[in-house]
Amino acid sequence: MFVETLNYNAMFDLLNEYPNNGSFKFKSTDSLNDVCNAPTNKSGVYIVIAFIGGEQELIYIGRSGKKDKKKGVIVHRKAGLGGIKDRIVNGHQFGKIARKRSWPLEMKKNAIDHLLVLWYDTENDDPVVVEHQLLIEYEIEFGRLPVWNKVK
Repeated sequence: MFVETLNYNAMFDLLNEYPNNGSFKFKSTDSLNDVCNAPTNKSGVYIVIAFIGGEQELIYIGRSGKKDKKKGVIVHRKAGLGGIKDRIVNGHQFGKIARKRSWPLEMKKNAIDHLLVLWYDTENDDPVVVEHQLLIEYEIEFGRLPVWNKVK
């Protein structure tokens, strides 16, 4: 399974530094708000894996929060649900559409059976930097960005 591969792949070794992590499965018929178990008071990164007809593909790498450069502390998302959970559920993707609405539409359009979302609290590390490192490693490995990272 890809999750096991992810744990051993040198490309994502840096994620092993973050013990506060989790995952959840999302089907287009689910409520993203209900199934998302990401924290509402933490910042970090998340990886989205699509399952299509028995195949799996990492399709998105995202983040929530950033480091306040003046104070040197992590600023967690406060809007809506807060934290990583709010960024996953209410963050915009595929236009100005919250993921709780855009993901089911894209899943149906692309015949995606379900998504597996892995999230990581990056603690005192800047989620912007961690996301950037993951995207660079992915691009080096595959010669392109994940498919949903290319879409505005």
